[in-house]
Amino acid sequence: MLQPVVPTPAPEPTVAPAVALVSERQSPAAASPVKRRWLEFKQPVSTRSKVLLGIAAWLLFLLGWHLAATSGGEANPLFPSPVSVSDALWNLFAERGFHSDVLASLQRILISFGLAVVVAVPLGILMGAFPAIEAFFSPLVSAFRYLPAPAFIPLLLMWLGTGDTQKIALLMLGVIWFLVTLICDTVKQTPVDFIETSRTLGGSRRSILWTVVVPSSLPGIVDTCRQMLAVSWTYLVIAEIVAATDGIGAMMMRARRFVHVDDIMAGILIIGALGLLCDLAFRGVYWLMFPYLRRR
Repeated sequence: MLQPVVPTPAPEPTVAPAVALVSERQSPAAASPVKRRWLEFKQPVSTRSKVLLGIAAWLLFLLGWHLAATSGGEANPLFPSPVSVSDALWNLFAERGFHSDVLASLQRILISFGLAVVVAVPLGILMGAFPAIEAFFSPLVSAFRYLPAPAFIPLLLMWLGTGDTQKIALLMLGVIWFLVTLICDTVKQTPVDFIETSRTLGGSRRSILWTVVVPSSLPGIVDTCRQMLAVSWTYLVIAEIVAATDGIGAMMMRARRFVHVDDIMAGILIIGALGLLCDLAFRGVYWLMFPYLRRR
């Protein structure tokens, strides 16, 4: 009589114990907390930490300045302390009408930089978008970029006189060539896929320029203008030391005649403070214009 064949049970898989063994080996490392360090590559810093670090940097700077100025035991008129400079700054605004000089310098900076932006932004966009236009203008822009702006002072004095026009032209020449080059490089970073896709969909050159190239490059253009505005402030004193009757640079030159070093250092601090305020204003414009980049 035939006996029924009873199927033998299949062996249990050995994958589960192996997985359990691996998980047991990895569980202590996964459970251990990750130690965060202050100096870490690409480690984001919170807003509170940024503010505290910035305040600490300024406090250390002022402390080092005070110690260097008082190291000899007595006041040095050629290297005044922060207290002496603050007193001179108060005297300038309260008794000598320094606010009119500040407004004159600020007006020159804004007018000259505005004119530079009006010329440089369209030219930089066209040079970055069309290689033929870049090939035409690049030799001129590259050559003028290496010429120092103060070298044009004798010519500007003969052509434009000693008024505000000469100072505004000098400030404009100090930034316009770099602004054109940087904007051109920013526009070149527009992804080629965007342009090819728009061309495939039937877009014309004008529509691609205004709806693809310009919107893609606009954040970089605004940030480039913010950086170049700082360069414009560095030429302010040079523009105002020649035949100037008002402005921060003119005040500093008058203080040099009478060896008032505290007034000169006060003027330097005012230029730095105004530059910082302009930088914050540009950052605010950037934050409002491009909300989709805030998280990034």
